[in-house]
Amino acid sequence: MKVLLNGEPRELADGTTVSAAVAAAGAEPSGRGVAVAVDGEVVPRGQWETTKLSEGQRVEVVQAVQGG
Repeated sequence: MKVLLNGEPRELADGTTVSAAVAAAGAEPSGRGVAVAVDGEVVPRGQWETTKLSEGQRVEVVQAVQGG
């Protein structure tokens, strides 16, 4: 299926979860410092494994970074 992952078209397997999309985006797999929104709605970390994506959805994965 095709989704927009951080503004870029991506082909993901049918039934891909938010957790798998986080990994595909290259974010920290533990989810530490990571926030995810699907179609503009924040998905709580506890629901990443059970929330499946659908064709055409917009997924934004944001990772906090330290810097100075």
